[in-house]
Amino acid sequence: MPQATRGTVKPSHSFNANQDAEVLEKAMKGLGTDEDAILQLLVARSNAQRQQVKVAFKTLFGKDLVASLKGELGGKFETLIVGLMTAPLAYDVSALHHATKGAGTDEEVLVEILASRTPQQVKEIVAAYRKEYDVDLEKDISGDTSGHFKRLLVILLQGNRQSGVQGANVETDAQVLFKAGEQKFGTDEQTFVTILGNRSAEHLRRVFDAYMKLAGFEMEETITRETSGALRDLLLAVVKCARSVPTYFAETLYRAMKGAGTDDNTLIRVMVTRSEVDLLDIRTEFRKLFACSLFSMIKGDTGGDYRKALLLLCGGDDA
Repeated sequence: MPQATRGTVKPSHSFNANQDAEVLEKAMKGLGTDEDAILQLLVARSNAQRQQVKVAFKTLFGKDLVASLKGELGGKFETLIVGLMTAPLAYDVSALHHATKGAGTDEEVLVEILASRTPQQVKEIVAAYRKEYDVDLEKDISGDTSGHFKRLLVILLQGNRQSGVQGANVETDAQVLFKAGEQKFGTDEQTFVTILGNRSAEHLRRVFDAYMKLAGFEMEETITRETSGALRDLLLAVVKCARSVPTYFAETLYRAMKGAGTDDNTLIRVMVTRSEVDLLDIRTEFRKLFACSLFSMIKGDTGGDYRKALLLLCGGDDA
């Protein structure tokens, strides 16, 4: 995947797992914790390197690094650091499990992960989930959701999106969607679910263009008008990710921070999961879409070591 180089976090070239383990042990030793040393080190390592540091830490000191960090840190800063210490696949699996297992369903997490990950990543998530919890992710999600929202999630969980553009179907898809929404009294949600859930991103981008010519407005406008609730959120996320995954995440980050209060769970999840994938592109899109940079918004919305670590992850200001 070429996009994987668009992250802000890169592997350290002078990496030595044992040395890092010793620095972390020293930072947690005795009275008080050197949070600064911890965050400076961990943000400057790739996730794969952090996994090696975990092994080295246990080998040298006979203790679990993540458990040690949890014992020394607290609050949002701890959540962020533990997130950085978690392998990407395990992070997604755990996030989805919490989303279906808590009191009530965290629909936002289901929407974000299943709309933005590639079909191959979804297949890996499904397999890892089964291995970790000995139950099918589809079963957990189906038991917790209903209606067309559930149906679209189940389609996405199959990880069977078509590849490439089916040239002959572009116009037909646009017409079918137009008839199912704007031209119909009441909406045929199933049509939206089937087409948006199964076509490739590049095919959908062509369908959206054809739809705009036909209907006179964007697909997002129709979805906003014709659907509601969790289904609307999921359909919009699928459309936005087909257009541009970095733009989708720029908007997600903005929503997490705008107005009173911050949705720290979303802020942490996006910064952790995109830091080695496309955070540079997310920053660029953020600056285009909004009146400020991602860096300045994080700076104004957070504090302490938590802010320091997030700003290092952000990797620079696009003033």
